[in-house]
Amino acid sequence: MTGCSLELLRKGERGIVTFSQNQNERILKQLMLRGVTPGATITLKQKLPSFLIEIGNTDVTLDIESIRAIYVRIIDNSIN
Repeated sequence: MTGCSLELLRKGERGIVTFSQNQNERILKQLMLRGVTPGATITLKQKLPSFLIEIGNTDVTLDIESIRAIYVRIIDNSIN
């Protein structure tokens, strides 16, 4: 798998944001404010009890609706 929804990544996988897609403008705006923009590198740090991603040097907790809006190209699938 080389590209997918962020929801499908496993803990420790990294990807580059390819695009964000959602009908809710509020969600898209919040993602942009948190740095989730095309070209940004994301690491999935945790899935339960909530999704925790690292973007840049910042950890961000996101809800499932936001996670499903983010699509990435996997660049590192080593599991920590």
